[in-house]
Amino acid sequence: MLPRDMRGQYSGSLGLALQHYFKISSNEKPSRMKVSSTILTDSPTDLETMISEHDKIIGEYHLKYNKISWDEMVIQDFSFLDLKIKIAEKLLEKCVLCEKKCKIDRQFEIGSCQVVKPIIASEFLHMGEEKPLVPSHTIFFSGCNFICSYCQNWDISQNPSKGMMIDPVKLGLIIDLRRKQGSMNVNFVGGEPTPNLHYIMETMRNSAENIPVIWNSNLYLSEIAMKLLDGFADIYITDFKYGNDKCAEDLSGISDYTEILRRNHKIAQKSGDMIIRHLILPNHVECCSKPIIKWISNNLGLDVVLNIMSQYKPAYKASEHSDISRLPTTDEVDEVVSYAETLGFVNLI
Repeated sequence: MLPRDMRGQYSGSLGLALQHYFKISSNEKPSRMKVSSTILTDSPTDLETMISEHDKIIGEYHLKYNKISWDEMVIQDFSFLDLKIKIAEKLLEKCVLCEKKCKIDRQFEIGSCQVVKPIIASEFLHMGEEKPLVPSHTIFFSGCNFICSYCQNWDISQNPSKGMMIDPVKLGLIIDLRRKQGSMNVNFVGGEPTPNLHYIMETMRNSAENIPVIWNSNLYLSEIAMKLLDGFADIYITDFKYGNDKCAEDLSGISDYTEILRRNHKIAQKSGDMIIRHLILPNHVECCSKPIIKWISNNLGLDVVLNIMSQYKPAYKASEHSDISRLPTTDEVDEVVSYAETLGFVNLI
């Protein structure tokens, strides 16, 4: 159960914004993934029919998630969760898991993310995440669909073979062990978890414990991948980097960034709890930080949980870009935080 002092600490607006996460973590209600495993579905073979079946079931899932009790938890032989896994695996044959949409067969070809097999760089109980999340069982995947010039984790994000393969059954047992050791959640991150969506879902099917699933991501997913996360992820930790497409292209090699990130943030907010992270980049207050925060206030509301991060350091290839080759100044950080406060955000962490 959630410690009593933590219940009191997060009983206000933050507790309301993350209420589903806290209830799942304290075992007051089943996780979204567990609920999906109780819904019986057909098992079609072709992708179009599978997606049609998924779209038909999603309404039933949402009704059941809001009402189900532990007494009603009966795991089905082929469930909504199994259907999600089957779709994710099928999508690998012409991969469109992220918005780069390489459309290659990941069994035989290497796409932009360079991920061939799911490789785990590390897994441990992480005490450095946001306070409501710790201790967080954080699982870092190697490889990424972004090439950020300043990536703090470039040693794994740009080295997709660095780490080890772990059978999903074994990883499910490790997740259960970490839960017994006190984890509040299981936190899939990277690099980027998106290229490994099928494996992550298969892993969680092999976990017996009730535990919140965190999707910790750059959120550059395709619409079908976002659909699959609805009914699987309990809380989204999003990395909202840029306020315009030019900066995204220059610093991460990503096109159509703002349209896709805005769309996916709206989808994520409807399907789970959410913490939005924004890392302040030097010289990017006016072009990125303020437009992002303004858009969030207008489209996601002032009660969204927003973590404005000031710990940027010029890593990896940042020295090749004069605008981000230094630390952010105190004035830049204060300006961004003050701007968010002036707009009226109530859950700044």
